[in-house]
Parts: sequence; C-alpha cells; structure tokens
Amino acid sequence: MTVEILVVLAILLLAVVSFALDRVPADVTALGVMLSLVFTGVLPPERAFAGFGSHTVMMILGLLIMTAALQRSGVVEVAGRELIRRAGAHPERLLLIVIIAVAVVSTFMSNTAATAFFLPVVFGVASKLGQSPSRYLLPLAFASILTSSVTLISTSTNLVVSELLTQYGLGPMGMFELAPVGIPITIVGLIYIWTAGIRLMPNTDGDAGPQKDYGLRPYLTEVLVLEGSPLVGKTLAESGIGRDMDLTIVRVLRKGTYISPRRNTKLSAGDVLLLEGYRENILKVKEISGIEIKADATLSSPHVENEPTIVEAVLLPGSPLLDRTLESISFRQRYDLQVLAINRAGATLIRKLSDIRLRLGDVLLVQGDPGSIRALDEGRLLSILTAVDLPRRDSRKAKTALAIFLGAMLLGTFEVMPFSVACLAGAVVSFVTRTIAPEEAYREVEWKALILIGSMLSLGAAMQETGTERYLADLFLSFVGSPSPYLLLSVFFILTLLLTQPMSNQAAAVVIVPIAIQTAVRLGLPPRPLVLMVAVAASCSYLTPLEPSCLMVYGPGKYRFRDFFIVGLPLTFVIFAIALLLVPFFWPFQ
Repeated sequence: MTVEILVVLAILLLAVVSFALDRVPADVTALGVMLSLVFTGVLPPERAFAGFGSHTVMMILGLLIMTAALQRSGVVEVAGRELIRRAGAHPERLLLIVIIAVAVVSTFMSNTAATAFFLPVVFGVASKLGQSPSRYLLPLAFASILTSSVTLISTSTNLVVSELLTQYGLGPMGMFELAPVGIPITIVGLIYIWTAGIRLMPNTDGDAGPQKDYGLRPYLTEVLVLEGSPLVGKTLAESGIGRDMDLTIVRVLRKGTYISPRRNTKLSAGDVLLLEGYRENILKVKEISGIEIKADATLSSPHVENEPTIVEAVLLPGSPLLDRTLESISFRQRYDLQVLAINRAGATLIRKLSDIRLRLGDVLLVQGDPGSIRALDEGRLLSILTAVDLPRRDSRKAKTALAIFLGAMLLGTFEVMPFSVACLAGAVVSFVTRTIAPEEAYREVEWKALILIGSMLSLGAAMQETGTERYLADLFLSFVGSPSPYLLLSVFFILTLLLTQPMSNQAAAVVIVPIAIQTAVRLGLPPRPLVLMVAVAASCSYLTPLEPSCLMVYGPGKYRFRDFFIVGLPLTFVIFAIALLLVPFFWPFQ
C-alpha cells in the first residue's frame, strides 16, 4: 500500500462517516472530499475540478432545464391530472393509477421531481375520497424509484456510472441499455406494491393528512362565465369544470337566482359558479379560457392586475371584519384588495362570497399589491399565514417544450450527437423559443446535485490515479478467491446496497464501480455485467427513508423509520433476484 492509497482510503472513510452522520450537507461533504484530494497532493486542481466539465454534469444541467420547461408549461401537470381523473371514486384504482403514472413520468425525469409533482395531487384526491394520504404516499415514492433502471436519464446515478465507464476506456451506457432489466423490475415491483406492499404498510386510516403543510384547505370561490366563452351552451358535465379541475360545483347563480347544479344544467354567459376546492386547483381557473375568478373580472386597481400577490390570511380576535360581509364593508373598494376564496373549517359555504358573514378563524385567499396586503396585516384586520406563488404555466408553450425534450432525447438515443450536447442544445432552444426564461430555469436547477456529482467524480479519478481501486480489488479477491460470476454479482449488489444507505446513490457508485471494473479485469472477465449490477443496486433505496423521494413522504405520511424497511426489504429481494437472473443473461461473462 502506497502513501497515496492510504490518503485516498482515509478521505473515503471520512466521507462515508460524514454521509452517515448527516451533520454536514452531502454536497458540502463532497466539496470537502475534492479539496482534500487537492490539499494532500493526490490530484492537481485541474484534474480534481474536471468533474464539473464532464459530460455527466453538462447532461444533467440540460435535462434539469428542459424538465423545468415541461413543468412550467404544464405538460407534466396535464398528463398527471388526466391520469388521476380516470381513477374515479375507487381507492384501489387510484393507487394503481398513481403508481403507474409516477413510474411513467419518472422514467424520463428525476424521481424526486416526479414525487414532488404528484405529492399535492395525491393529497387532494385522497382527501376527496375520504382516504388517508398515507395509504398512497409510500407507494408513490417507491414507484418513482422503481424506474431508475429503465433509461439512462431515469436517475443521475446512471449518468455517473456511464461517466465512470468512459474514464476506464469502456463504452458509455446507452439510453435504453438497462431497459431489459429495468422494465421487468418496474412491472414486478408495481405489482408487488399494489398487492403485497400495501398490506405490509401501517394502518393509518384514522390519520388526517397534514393539509396545512400543503395548502390543502377547501375554499369557496366564485367563477364567472365570460361572454363568448366556449363553455356557453355546454352542460356542467360537458364542461368538465368539476371533474377535470377537481372542484365541486356547489351552486349556479344566474340573474340573482340560485340553481342547484345538475349534470345537464347548461351554462350561459354571465353565470356565476360557486366552486369549492383546494387552493392550487382554484388558482388553476386563471389558466382556463372562457371563465375567470369573479374578483379578477372586476379588478379596479391596475396594481392588482399587473403585479398580483396572493396570500392566505386568517381572521383573528378583534378584527373589524368579524361578523361583517365583504359587501357591507366595501372590502374591495376600501382596501384595494380582492378576496378570491374563503375557507371555513368544518362548514360548507353555499352563498356568494360578498354575502358570507366572516367568522373567527375564517381563512381568506386575498389578492392585491404587496403594499395593500402589508397594510392589511399591520392594521390587524387579517393575519397573513403564507404567500402563494401564482401559477406561471403557459399552456401555449406546452407543445414546444414537449417537442424540444423529445427531440433532444431522439438525437442522443440515435447518436446523432452526444447526449450531453443534445441536452444542452435542448436547453438553449428552450431559452431561444422562450419556453422558459433563463432566470426561471436556473431557479429550478438542483445545484446541490450538480455540486455533489462534480465533486465526487474527483474521488473516482483519485482512485484510478493512485491505483486504490486495484488495491481494493486485490484485497477483495484475497478473501473470496476465484468466485463464480453469480457470487460476484451478488457480492457487489450487496456492497453497493449497504453503501447507499449512509451515502448518496451517486457517491456509492463512484466508490464501487472502479472496484468492480478492476475485479473483473483481475479475473479476466468483462467488466460491464458487474458495473450494470452496481447501477441497479445503487438505485435500491427502499430500506430507509434517506432517499430524497422517500424523505418527501416520510413526514407528511406520518411513517416510522421501520415502515420503509418492512415494505422495502421484500421489494429489494425481488429486485435482486430479477437482476441476478437477467444481468448475466443479457450481458454474458463469456
């Protein structure tokens, strides 16, 4: 063992401990690893920093920008909402559609982003069906991870593995190279989640979902059918307002008369619909042509129209608004603000907003310029709970965003140009066509992931430069002798699986892949089967809630740490069995 190898092993050990303790953010630990390699003289600065200019980092940057454009333009939302709509009022069907939908979406985008998108959707639909959201959240997270081995871009871990392959003079991973293993894993895994997995989950039916954490209060709002609207003459059923937007039509107000809503009730210009639904769904009305939130249709202040800010505000004791109606105090004219919707816990409101007497604890969705809203809070009329981001989705750009993304994927898949170039080209075209503004895209980029990957690639370079991977491979073979290929695959799967628990998936891959390559070389075997086995194992993040997708549902689902182990252990065994059978079949050792 040389001094350089000893230094690299010491840095590696400290990194594993830091990842495990989680006292320091993972990206900061990775930066520390990179700088340690420079300070100890193991790598020169240009070699240590080369990871940030790698194909992998550039490809991920382009993908994140194009994914942000898909989300901003509403492509992902429309697809997900349509799939969820088909669930109807059947909890079992909802579970199946949720896990299939998130699996399809996460095949071509980050599993974390897919989970983040479906999380509020699942909360809303589950609450509407009277089901505990906890029944769906853990399956949601697991389903998003299952497709990690279907495409090259399913997870950044695959991109890191592909980069390591090229560093050792081997061909990079193809777009669908892992699909022969990943697709069976996804299908069997979804079946497991829908059948056995759901039965192993804790009984949380009595838990009320933490609605306050996700803005899921049921509000009442008024929506005006505009002159010339394409909805005029259509029935409520044909309009799809309630069904497609997940809103309940409480009453129809026509020329001062309340009409009970029926499926065959035809809409007329000037009709006011009293709708009940969650905040996010109500705000989506702003994107639909032909209807408008009534407050928006009667704006009197140019500031409200041009620079709208939306907040949730609650009525507290002593407010002069208590037991008054909005109309009686001329709220809009006096305070230069619009009340878009009202929430009253435990009550169903069926009157016009202007006729509702406000009570202690009512939550109002208020729109106006920041100065007027600040004055409202300072005057103790209302207490501001939280600011609400206005939806910025531009559905007109949806087709453009989708075409750019698919075009980049096709160019990379058919090797017209390298994937990294195709993804960056797609990002630039997204900017040029104004599908997304650069400022918006840069806010959506997960910079921590890029820093983590770019920094940890320096560790892989150090292991190769100093011969650490050869040393560890020899050490491994001295213990196991000349193992069979199946034993090799099993050992590297387990090693990777264990290392992914305290470390990130990408960091674990950086450590294990070089050892796997050198072990195969020492035994005279092709390295690719072992490397691809490591790639599959690195994405098996089911035993603990430390994977980002699992962390997102851990608190809201009111799960315990062991719940992930109980449900995830059988799934891990299933994935291991499928990989052990199929990896040597599609990538033989001969």
